[in-house]
Amino acid sequence: MIHHLKGQLIEKNPTYVVIECNGIGYYINISLHTFSLIPDSEAVSVYTHLQVKEDSHTLYGFAEKSEREIFRLLISVSGVGTSTARMMLSSLQPREVTEAIASEDVATIQSVKGIGAKTAQRVILDLKDKVLKVLGDDEVFVSQSNTNKEEALSALEILGYNRRQAGKVVEKILKEDPESTVESIIKMALKKL
Repeated sequence: MIHHLKGQLIEKNPTYVVIECNGIGYYINISLHTFSLIPDSEAVSVYTHLQVKEDSHTLYGFAEKSEREIFRLLISVSGVGTSTARMMLSSLQPREVTEAIASEDVATIQSVKGIGAKTAQRVILDLKDKVLKVLGDDEVFVSQSNTNKEEALSALEILGYNRRQAGKVVEKILKEDPESTVESIIKMALKKL
């Protein structure tokens, strides 16, 4: 198992990076989240997951250990392969994935390309307990206020706002005041959107 690689960044693309370590160039598949966190500087370090198959050895890279842990949890679910897990971590932030699982938010998980209702439910069923162990108390508290968040997001969506943009605004509002009511979340979000 290759734990991490540290070396010179040779090539950086939204789906992969090439890192040279001691004269060997490693092709490493990455998510968009990792792409945004990897600096354009020459010296970089990524945590890796090596997938060994009958016909290939494939490296997946992550800027953070927590993202790698989520990736490993996701691929442990039947029906979720490395491509789907990488797609989830590209479409959603790692924190959004864990919060969606912890709060049983099927819609968020299903919003990822390639994830159907059954797979989303299986991800939640298989990983909820594991994710709750990984998450700290703060993040579990955030997921408890998820009902207000979801109601506010639904209302904003009905009003014609993009769910993803509205979600970011609502997240900020809930970070400032986790006890916000649905009405106050919507009012504050309308001012910021």
